[in-house]
Amino acid sequence: MICVSWNVNGIRAILKKGLTDILAQLDADIVCLQEIKARSDQFEINSEMYPFQYVSSAERNGYSGTMVLCKNKPLSVDFGMGVEAFDNEGRVITVEYPDAYIVNVYVPTSGMGLNRLDYRLGWDVAFGKYVKSLKKPVMICGDLNVANESIDVFDTFADNFPGFTEQERASFRENLLDEFIDTYRMKYPERIQFSWWSYIGNARAKNQGLRLDYWLVSRELKDYIVDSKILDDIYGSDHCPILLDINIESSKQLKAP
Repeated sequence: MICVSWNVNGIRAILKKGLTDILAQLDADIVCLQEIKARSDQFEINSEMYPFQYVSSAERNGYSGTMVLCKNKPLSVDFGMGVEAFDNEGRVITVEYPDAYIVNVYVPTSGMGLNRLDYRLGWDVAFGKYVKSLKKPVMICGDLNVANESIDVFDTFADNFPGFTEQERASFRENLLDEFIDTYRMKYPERIQFSWWSYIGNARAKNQGLRLDYWLVSRELKDYIVDSKILDDIYGSDHCPILLDINIESSKQLKAP
């Protein structure tokens, strides 16, 4: 089963940059998009390619938002994580299949100046509790807005750089990596590769980025991971897509209509 995650930084903008062709090329079974910045009535994605489409929009127009595209119908779909304080920005969609949950998440940034750090840390605790409450193996993907290790940044940033503070990295480890596996780092423990680059200073051409996007899986899925890739040759956003190839024993059930 091929699964793709991508922070598109505006679904309407990236559709004009060839998103449909990119999706056709990747031919993933499930696509999870973050930061779509739109309502479902403001854009259209080919329904023959992906007949099952689920959107969670923020209450604030043109902000945040997530979307899941599925070739095959999930058993259930849930929006948010059941915490009112964190569920008004359209940041979580969970789709259930017979053998696993797939959770698409766009974790809030702590913001320049760390003005939203306390909100972010509270979010981490709530999200960790949510995904650990699910009663099947879990696959988590999205822009998690944290670079876990020094190898995940192009340079040593100041402690107050959002996404690389000690507080955020510790929170990531305590609330998610205590039970879930970082599939990319499992496959490539020493590889230096990034998934986000600032638009400022020609950062992508210089490869001055951070690895902020992840596929995490429950430990019981570890042996079924075929590959976990950062597709940094695909453009259209300040993030690039990430891909998980997973071959669990019951994958036929997961892909069944």
